[in-house]
Amino acid sequence: MSIEDQLPRNNLVVWIARICFTLIFFASGVTHFTDMAGYVRLMHEAIPFRDFWVVISGIVELAGALMILFDRHARLGAWLIVLFLVPVTITVHGYEMVTHKDPMMRAVQLSFFLKGIAMTGGALLITQYGVKRHQD
Repeated sequence: MSIEDQLPRNNLVVWIARICFTLIFFASGVTHFTDMAGYVRLMHEAIPFRDFWVVISGIVELAGALMILFDRHARLGAWLIVLFLVPVTITVHGYEMVTHKDPMMRAVQLSFFLKGIAMTGGALLITQYGVKRHQD
């Protein structure tokens, strides 16, 4: 038995962690539909069918977040979040952190890029370990 298996786990902490992790995806998923034009403007003009991709990404975010939050196929939900995060992090924040004319905005985009990488890491952990509390 490993040390990790001997550490106490708390269902309340696990629930709070799922809420914290999924909150941003709920908020963003909803605003994909309430401010679609704003999300379309975030995407580079060279990307075709931007309206379509905004709708798809909003659906993917909401579905993945719900699956993780309610532990209904949480690992699959986490893969959906990864599927969302990787292209968005690269095509929106990665592109802007390199090309934006304003140095302050490049720094902001770097922060968003790093946040996307961190959230991808969290989602990848969920793809491997799920979100259930293991019984001791």
